[in-house]
Amino acid sequence: MISFILNSNSIHTDMPPGMLLLDFIRYHQHLTGTKIGCNEGDCGACTVLIGSLQEGRLRYRSFTSCLTPLGNAHGKHVVTIEGINGEGLNPIQQAMYDESATQCGFCTPGFVMSLAGFCLGQQPPTVQNAITAVDGNICRCTGYKSIERAAARVARLLQQRDGEPPAVFAAEQQLLPAYFAGIQERLLALQLSMNGEFEPADDVTAHYMGGGTDVYVQKPEEMKQKAIRFLFDQSLLNGIVEEDGRCVLGPAVTVTDLQESPVMRSYFPRLDKYIRLVSSTPIRNMATIGGNFINASPIGDFTIFFLALDAMLVFNSGRELPLRQLYKGYKQLNRAPGEYLTKIWFRLPTAQSRFNFEKVSKRTNLDIASVNTAIHLQLAGNVITAALLAAGGVAPVPMLLQKTAAYITGKPVTEKLVHETIAMAQTEITPISDARGAAEYKRLLLGQLVKAHFITLFPQLQVAAVLNNYA
Repeated sequence: MISFILNSNSIHTDMPPGMLLLDFIRYHQHLTGTKIGCNEGDCGACTVLIGSLQEGRLRYRSFTSCLTPLGNAHGKHVVTIEGINGEGLNPIQQAMYDESATQCGFCTPGFVMSLAGFCLGQQPPTVQNAITAVDGNICRCTGYKSIERAAARVARLLQQRDGEPPAVFAAEQQLLPAYFAGIQERLLALQLSMNGEFEPADDVTAHYMGGGTDVYVQKPEEMKQKAIRFLFDQSLLNGIVEEDGRCVLGPAVTVTDLQESPVMRSYFPRLDKYIRLVSSTPIRNMATIGGNFINASPIGDFTIFFLALDAMLVFNSGRELPLRQLYKGYKQLNRAPGEYLTKIWFRLPTAQSRFNFEKVSKRTNLDIASVNTAIHLQLAGNVITAALLAAGGVAPVPMLLQKTAAYITGKPVTEKLVHETIAMAQTEITPISDARGAAEYKRLLLGQLVKAHFITLFPQLQVAAVLNNYA
């Protein structure tokens, strides 16, 4: 049985764990405020909140229920738009009404739920953070300025929280129903009654499931009846720690976990900038780093990020493999049947390191890459002593440009070297023309992004000489 709390009600169901949470909510619980929109995690009309206990603390995050398997709700608190209603409009809904932030109303439940998630989050209650909370929600008729004004009003409601647990504060201030104040104790009792994590019957053909953000786009019908081993909540597959100059992370770590990690933020000061280029808040809350690797997309953003860090993979078989050796061809993995990731680690940057990630897509945000790239350099003075340059969208697999890295190693950083780097990179890549751009365009993009790497990392360079053809 799958057991969880849905709004204020306890749920125990034997429905297939691979079915979509959205379908369970609408067709089996008849909670139709959660809307069916794109079914690809893009529009946000199906947004719900999922609360879970993390190291004894209750944490809520927004999820797109159209990509969430029912099994990933086990042991958690799922909140739909019906679960935040009170006698009249709550303050979040009132803000949307007062600012004329709704028109046809189809998208409105998703916006309200994302703002409710902001009220239950730990981030500072700034206007910008409130607006960021709805970056996964699309409105096609109202216009976003009124929605931004509503978000700003919600942010002001939280100014007096002053360190109080968000769920308790929200309940006390009647931002959300009073039952939220007792959810942590109910989840503790639920976990004690579950006698361990939910697991399906052993099946050698079982599909290993992380957040589901890609597999449910690609084959949702197939997944509904498939035997699944859920990895998203396994404690041994989570966490980010620093050990002897290495960063060790579980493959079930989400993009949001990465962004919030003190270790990652300490060693990658531009991390927020990088992550803003990747997907939306609810997808970042769900998408796992290990899933990004195993998905084997040639443009996986964090695959490119970690390739440039020369990340190492550890499988449940005990086998250890460099990430650069994982890909044998398009969507082909160097992985034995039954193997799944248990650990990822990489050497942390030093004072002599320089790291940068760049991405170009048709939209600046909320889009998959046309080309993405990351660079990691070690320096002795102005001389490159070691180099890693990764690129996506320019080959059938995410790739390290090893010839280019070898060429620039041992050379001083100059404007001329930037252009030599680009020229060498062009000999290694084999882009194809597709919906994300022509092959020639992708070659141009990679060159421009290499320039961006050097301009960002070496402000002493003459920008005009970098941007123009070096004579």
